[in-house]
Amino acid sequence: MKKAATRRLLAPVAGRVLALADVQDPVFATATMGPGFAIQPTDGRVVAPVSGRVTVVAATKHAVGLVTASGLEVLVHMGIDTVELNGAPFVCHVQVGDTVQAGEVLAEMDLAALQRAQKLATVIVVVTNGQTVLDDLIVAATDQMVTAKTAVATAVLAVTPVPGAQAVTSTTAASDVELESEFESESESKSKSKSKSKSKPNSTSKYAALATAIVTNVGGPGNVNSVIHCITRLRFYLKDEHRAQDAVIANLDGVIDVAKAGGQYQVVIGPAVNEVYDAVMAQLGPAFADTTAGTPTATATQAAGAPTETDAPTGWLPRLRHGVSQVIGVMTAAMIPVIGILAGSGILKGILAALTGFHVLTVTSGTYMVLNAVADATFYFLPVVLGFTAAKKLGSDPIVLAIVGAILIYPSLMTAAGHATTAQITFFGVPTHLMSYAASVFPMIVAAWLGVSVERGLKRVIPLYLRSVFVPILEALILSVIVLVVIGPLITMISKGLASGILAIYNFSPALSGLVIGGLYQTMVIFGLHWGIIPIVINDIATNGHSYLNAILSITMVAQGGAVLAVFLKSKNKPLKEISLAAAISAFCGVTEPALYGVNLKYKRVFVVASIASGLGGLLTGLLHVNNYALSGSLIGFPAFITPGVGIGANFYGYLISHYGTLLIATTLVYLFGFSDKMLPATSATAK
Repeated sequence: MKKAATRRLLAPVAGRVLALADVQDPVFATATMGPGFAIQPTDGRVVAPVSGRVTVVAATKHAVGLVTASGLEVLVHMGIDTVELNGAPFVCHVQVGDTVQAGEVLAEMDLAALQRAQKLATVIVVVTNGQTVLDDLIVAATDQMVTAKTAVATAVLAVTPVPGAQAVTSTTAASDVELESEFESESESKSKSKSKSKSKPNSTSKYAALATAIVTNVGGPGNVNSVIHCITRLRFYLKDEHRAQDAVIANLDGVIDVAKAGGQYQVVIGPAVNEVYDAVMAQLGPAFADTTAGTPTATATQAAGAPTETDAPTGWLPRLRHGVSQVIGVMTAAMIPVIGILAGSGILKGILAALTGFHVLTVTSGTYMVLNAVADATFYFLPVVLGFTAAKKLGSDPIVLAIVGAILIYPSLMTAAGHATTAQITFFGVPTHLMSYAASVFPMIVAAWLGVSVERGLKRVIPLYLRSVFVPILEALILSVIVLVVIGPLITMISKGLASGILAIYNFSPALSGLVIGGLYQTMVIFGLHWGIIPIVINDIATNGHSYLNAILSITMVAQGGAVLAVFLKSKNKPLKEISLAAAISAFCGVTEPALYGVNLKYKRVFVVASIASGLGGLLTGLLHVNNYALSGSLIGFPAFITPGVGIGANFYGYLISHYGTLLIATTLVYLFGFSDKMLPATSATAK
């Protein structure tokens, strides 16, 4: 029996050998591009793993393709997502058409520059046509440290080598993997190339058709910020990834797979990526070839719908508006993945409030406790969820930021924050005031933003072999301390000052305080500054049995709900109508987060008009001296406005006038002045 022909593949760089499944890139890890192996390098000198002809050198110098005499197409890919660096950390020593020997230098990587750019330097070797030319690829040295030029894998060929090729068995010396004499003549190569081109006369139209299908199914040109490509993939920066039809694109003839990473929507094409990219750009136009789009900051900003730095205005006031717009953009983008469950949880909380208000359930019953856990868990653990989603948008580590969120709501800290006697602590001698971070948004956005710089700084000082253990825990420690010791006390101080001012205004004039609180309260909620007011409400109800202040806060929920209801009534966009209706119901049940982050802040004019309506509603509430008798509000909380011992009377009628009057004002103003489908991206404005 004839022994199978084999070829050895050398380590292209010194370092630790990884199985392909351990590579932190889904396309390579799943062997979508073909079988292979990877090395986490300790040196930046990259050599050829096989002898062959150079067929591809990426424009960004991060990848080199080789073809051997026996027909193996071998790709050497340097780093993960390094196409975004536009070649800066790489020096290439070969060009297309060169013939190289196994072990000959292909390129050099600047490992320090890759570390500063927060990119993994993993060098990946794959046989891109392995499915057709290999029976097997045996990687013998997984998780071992090797030097460059060490044989680490054996390719078992499934086809007979071309005439003149030297049969190489597994016992062949590594330096004799393949010889330059194995290559076909230049005339043979040209002949084959010419024959191949003649056999596919419609290749240009084929790529154009594929490009059209891809652009259409990523959401159309209106959903595309920019496009770049690497050695195998089209990398789209989309305005809304949810609009892309993953299954449709993955099943297109000419597409290998779809992957999502680093804020990019990646369409894996393979060797024809240049042709498909050219066809895509021919349809989109050169303005979409944005080479700056690949930076983590730009990606996060675009994903959030905020302007890029190149669009930053001049002057302190425009810059302030620009900065606030970016912060709100990141907030809404980070909240979008959880808007649906927030809306559902808000509705369930409203139903529970009604059931307890009518004494159908008691708060001590098992049924109530289970349903309340389902309704409240999303809000209680929101910092954990938001840490993950915000980190993904801003480019920091999602797992670490989720842990930071968990630290902020750790039971012992939350318990201490709930009592004035234990809320004041010291951390290594630094006075710190604890606050409740349940359902908070702004502190986690700040933590995720800082996480990018903290992680980069830690990687600069911690050796590579210690990073996997020490970088995550130190990053979590630093970020949680910053939030607990700096951001938390700062928010507490500001919110207490605002609360004192609001209380002084209320004592001076309930109507004026209604106007001020009604107009500003939901803005305070966004930045976590409302916590200074909540204790005043609780104290009022505990000591006086009622709270005028809580009646005004209730109005603000109705106004935000009325605003998003107007969007539902006016928009013809089906997805927006669905989320708007759910968010409106949630707001009427006392939970405004879905309305705020899902719609109103996203279309800023809606929020501004809603706040104006809220201020008018607060003014009306103050003029009517509407009182609240329980920690409940909005439309679902109407039992809290029935005066104990009196029943339905003047106070309840005041509630009906103020709350439903606010609903009418907010809905009408937003419908007429606050929203139009013209505010939506062009491709989604007419979606039915």
